[in-house]
Amino acid sequence: MSDGKPAVVLVHGAFAESASWNPVIERLREKSLDVTAVANPLRSVAGDAAYVRDVIASIGKPVVLVGHSYGGIVITEAAAGNEAVIGLSYVAAFAPEQGESAFELSGKFPGSTLADALVAYPLATGGNEFAIAKDSFHQQFAADVAASEAAVMAATQRPVTEIALTAGLATDRPAWKTIPSWFVFGSEDRNIPAELQRFMAERAGSRGTREIAGASHALSVSCPDAVAAAILDTAGVSG
Repeated sequence: MSDGKPAVVLVHGAFAESASWNPVIERLREKSLDVTAVANPLRSVAGDAAYVRDVIASIGKPVVLVGHSYGGIVITEAAAGNEAVIGLSYVAAFAPEQGESAFELSGKFPGSTLADALVAYPLATGGNEFAIAKDSFHQQFAADVAASEAAVMAATQRPVTEIALTAGLATDRPAWKTIPSWFVFGSEDRNIPAELQRFMAERAGSRGTREIAGASHALSVSCPDAVAAAILDTAGVSG
């Protein structure tokens, strides 16, 4: 699709997977956008960002980079100093400053109930990995999604390492400081409280912020129209 429009690269977060973007991809493709949904490794901020940078380099054209949840940290690192990235979309996502981690940010304002929903287990390679308990997933992650669909999401969720959630952003040039950014999130997000997302959007000088009343953390599944609209704004494509 060589029509002068930027490509869109979607980066999922913890406890999700690339297919969680499917409803959004359908809407973006209706606008003839070239879309890639990355399989985020969820192993470490540095390693995950390096992988995303490789994906961006392989596309060979300007890119709008989109992150959900922990994926927001990854895109903030991956886009730092990257001239290929022309815009950032944070979808119910962290937008950290240097040194800030997902763990640190999630406790900055009250409202997150994620810690109580997690199960942890050790890895043979060292450290621990986290997942959301299947019996908690619906209410914690996707309360506005049908129970049957949430059950499938719980079964296909990708666990994340402890180090990915606790390591601070390394770059001293967080991408949102130099690249225009847009934010969309739900008022009933139980992973990343809306108050925190408002704070991060304001700090980043968001060019456009959408807060979806009643929406959960699983915004790309429950509110794909709003997510697609934010991405189209970032890409400079009329909705």
